[in-house]
Amino acid sequence: MNDEPAAATHPHPLPVIGNTSIRDVSVAQVGNKAYNLMRMSESSLPVPPAFVLTTDLCRAYDDNGRQLSAEVDDLLQRGVAILEQATNRSFGGSRRPLLLSVRSGAAASMPGMLDTILSIGLDDVTLPGLLRATGDPTFVWDSYRRFIQTYAEVVEGCRSEPFGAVIAEALTREDVPGVDELDVAALRTVVGRLQAAYHSLSGHPFPQDPMDQLRRAVESVFRSWFAPRAAAYRRLARLDDRAGTAVVVQSMVFGNMGINSGSGVGFTRDPATGEDHLYVDFLLNAQGEDIVAGRHATGDSDALIATVPGLAHQLQQIRKRLEAVFHDAQDFEFTVQDGILWMLQTRSAKRTPLAALRIACALVDEGLIDPCTAVQRLDGYDLDSISTARLDTNVAPIGFGTAAGNGVASGRVALSVESAQRLAGTGDSVILVRSAATTDDIAGLAVCTGLVTAYGARTSHAAVVARQLGVVTVVSCRPMSIDLSRELVRFGEHEIAQGDAITVDGDDGRVFAGQLELTIDRPTALIERARAWQASETSRGRATCAPGTSPSTEDEVPEGASQSENSSTR
Repeated sequence: MNDEPAAATHPHPLPVIGNTSIRDVSVAQVGNKAYNLMRMSESSLPVPPAFVLTTDLCRAYDDNGRQLSAEVDDLLQRGVAILEQATNRSFGGSRRPLLLSVRSGAAASMPGMLDTILSIGLDDVTLPGLLRATGDPTFVWDSYRRFIQTYAEVVEGCRSEPFGAVIAEALTREDVPGVDELDVAALRTVVGRLQAAYHSLSGHPFPQDPMDQLRRAVESVFRSWFAPRAAAYRRLARLDDRAGTAVVVQSMVFGNMGINSGSGVGFTRDPATGEDHLYVDFLLNAQGEDIVAGRHATGDSDALIATVPGLAHQLQQIRKRLEAVFHDAQDFEFTVQDGILWMLQTRSAKRTPLAALRIACALVDEGLIDPCTAVQRLDGYDLDSISTARLDTNVAPIGFGTAAGNGVASGRVALSVESAQRLAGTGDSVILVRSAATTDDIAGLAVCTGLVTAYGARTSHAAVVARQLGVVTVVSCRPMSIDLSRELVRFGEHEIAQGDAITVDGDDGRVFAGQLELTIDRPTALIERARAWQASETSRGRATCAPGTSPSTEDEVPEGASQSENSSTR
């Protein structure tokens, strides 16, 4: 994120997106997510109304023995009143209910490491009002189903298995392949059983007070800053443990309102190769968590986007607008509600070292940054180690998936984070193989050269983090299944035991048995160009970059730099 002003002397006590200028706040106060939402709003991009609880409240939460202060209650009451006025809806109302999302937003982007809770305010009282307002009972009961399960797991810390068992039993009973095939009667039954499971596991009924839901959701987001996976990510990225996270409380927009709705995650340029084209995953009739959680394949996103009138054109316009505003490749999340597109987030895109080099050169050519900025963005990369590996073989692959990180990697199969760490400790290259990778696998990804999953999308949080670390990635691999009891993975008729070698092609999604010979290519012309810029800046004493072209202020390790020892395999 670019062009951050100095921190205001008297920041707005409750920053409101759409009302608060970016000149009155800093990234350190409101977090990267809220700051960029403000920039998008000021650039006339469609952003749902929201307010922000600042990072100092997270630090106060920690100082107060991990307890929310009374100030938070007051700010929530004031913020909700502002959103009610902006949306002409009532939080907890029985006729036109306002539902809210609660999202984390640290100053430095931490994809998937902190918590998000959607549909706050949905309960037995507001559900009929939402039904009257939308006329869509399937959407309403599906939203309640999602909310109960997420709230139980994130806010209460309940195990996911009992809730998954309720869903699995419903699918078997109704003889349908997925939850999106359940009818209204089945969804109502599922909601009742999820509420019963919640009561059994938590010791109390599902909360029916919207403000109580909101307060506890905010607390869970603050609490997630201190979770092991978040702490592990900060260690890898050399981020400040004391910085804390802001919380964005935003009016809900729904991607699960039928075939003219959906959710997506896009990159303005290919984050694996740096090529100048839209890179997007999109699901119809889905919420964003369906993509970023890594549990769903997205299929042919271009074909799905084409079913929503005008969406493809809008996304291309947004791609260009985001780069014009932020002067860098962006990773953005969006929701389409009944044909209307809403922007939920944008941030500097995580990218491989090759993509970083190619994007820096391209942005100079396009006049979005100057060579000084390009040099600063490439600082920390070993340019001479940037390379890509490719296969030149007639060997038949044992599996096919969706390419999510460029290059080729060979290594020994690990089926858990612990196994990956153990194998890597012997000096071996490791390929982590999972049914669905999550950001809880961060410690395993940090020691791997490759990642293969049976499910998931290339823009899931785990895939984004893997690319940042330079891990060659293939998601949604078929045919593939894992037998943890026997410590082996099946690719159709082929069985590969944990510890055996496989080769993963992150350029076209193929998986091969054994360790294959690789051909290494280097982008020599791009490297020489970057070297010339570096020499010029050194001779000029590291001149200050031109106004409006400063590098990202996110304090994070350059993508892939921590994995430079594995660069020979990619």
